[in-house]
Amino acid sequence: MDQPAKSGKIPELMMGVKNRAALSACQDHANGVYFSIDRFSLRARACDITLDDLNSFVADVKEQDMNAYLALNTVIYPDDLPELDDVIDAVASSDVDAVIAWDPAVITKAVDAGLRVHISTQANVSNWQTVNFYASLGASRVVLARELSLEQIKDIRQNTDTELEVFVHGAMCQAISGRCYLSAYVLGKSGNCGECSQPCRWGWKLVGEDGSEVDIEGKYLLSARDLCMIEHIPELIDAGIDAFKVEGRLRDTRYTSTVSRCYREALDSYRDGTYSREKAAGWKEEMSSVFNRGFSTGFYFGIPGPDGMSIERDMNISVVKRQAVGIVTNYYRKQGAAEVKLLEAGLEVGDDIIIEGKNTYLEQKVTEIRNDDGPVHRAEPGDVVGLAIGNKVRENDRVYKLEVPN
Repeated sequence: MDQPAKSGKIPELMMGVKNRAALSACQDHANGVYFSIDRFSLRARACDITLDDLNSFVADVKEQDMNAYLALNTVIYPDDLPELDDVIDAVASSDVDAVIAWDPAVITKAVDAGLRVHISTQANVSNWQTVNFYASLGASRVVLARELSLEQIKDIRQNTDTELEVFVHGAMCQAISGRCYLSAYVLGKSGNCGECSQPCRWGWKLVGEDGSEVDIEGKYLLSARDLCMIEHIPELIDAGIDAFKVEGRLRDTRYTSTVSRCYREALDSYRDGTYSREKAAGWKEEMSSVFNRGFSTGFYFGIPGPDGMSIERDMNISVVKRQAVGIVTNYYRKQGAAEVKLLEAGLEVGDDIIIEGKNTYLEQKVTEIRNDDGPVHRAEPGDVVGLAIGNKVRENDRVYKLEVPN
């Protein structure tokens, strides 16, 4: 049943992005993006945006009438302090709306530089007194710990005027608020410095003290399902949350596009009174077609049990796969066409494709294929063909075909 139209505040929808392609994928849906540069980020591999590129990237964000939030949320060691000063100076002269941080060195330097500060979920803020403590340091928003229940969030909301942000979708970490040392111990790559190699997603064996292996169902003992709260939008909004955050800066751009659109439609439908559980189930089904490890509601309605774990599969369980096809070798703006060299697979009219690069994201159907002899229905690996294209693409962009394997 549809809900009555609402006149209250609709939370800001924030998407994680790693480059301009991801920005373009969510620009029609999100209110803001959070991103990182090539240092001091928990997603060290998301390094397409450099410090030198910061002003240009933020300008692109602002051009879409979106907010820009920079994550500087790693542990800061003594040797990092001089470089941190340089970063804060650069950010202070940019149009960044806020810095996301939890290390006191970043917080104090950012506040002193006149920057707005949002406290990262890494700080594990789990009560209203801690929220107010960070507010007293100058923080304008706090990203709450992912281990809180909805009732606990409501209690915090009733006792603070500081903006509150929560995660509503994406990967869940085994460790409290992401403070995991497993990757550091096993591989020497610290998750708290942005280099997590995700050993929690590996296959593990449960072995007794006598060396005998314990018989268990499945083998991915530490891999948590992804958070998905699309079916609980009304409860989250009624709790007075100011911003909804989607995890996934390192996921493919189609994930960013699909998830941002689904949550935008859910928020808009709540506002206009057409939100329903049936619609929410449809959005959830759509999001299951992009990268996911299965869905759960995390800690919102209690401590997760076995249904919060993805024991049988370690990574992506989506049935829709991306098949690499080829590469763009030229773009003809006036003709609305791209020259594509097919390398790994063929294409035929009607195929769903993605063309993607650091600055490009385009998802469309193949409507026309041409070779030197004219229009063809199908082209094979090794062919160089022209494709009708709905928007600008760039040389060396990769072409992928979306398919459901038999």
